[in-house]
Amino acid sequence: MGIPTVSIDQVPHPLPEGLTVLDVREPMEWAQGHIEGALHIPLGVLTVRAGELPAGQTLVVCKVGGRSAQAVMWLQQQGHDVVNLDGGMLDWEAAGRPMVSETDAPPFVV
Repeated sequence: MGIPTVSIDQVPHPLPEGLTVLDVREPMEWAQGHIEGALHIPLGVLTVRAGELPAGQTLVVCKVGGRSAQAVMWLQQQGHDVVNLDGGMLDWEAAGRPMVSETDAPPFVV
């Protein structure tokens, strides 16, 4: 079973209603910049927090797409409808897509 993957060009803007965005980066990465409304579950705790994912399709992101691909592979085995964002948050930022931060500084990807 392959890993379902999309590029930033294939992700509708604005994001469709009902699509969950799951960010599996570390807390420090999340705080600097993330997609507004995304669910933050770091990859290291995904197996114990996967129950927090709502039903429906989920777009999984990390910095470049490696950790999110691991998350997609595991979540797919658990029966979730998931897709990996190839290029991750770096491509999201490069495409000029909106981000928010948890700091007083403008959002950026680290």
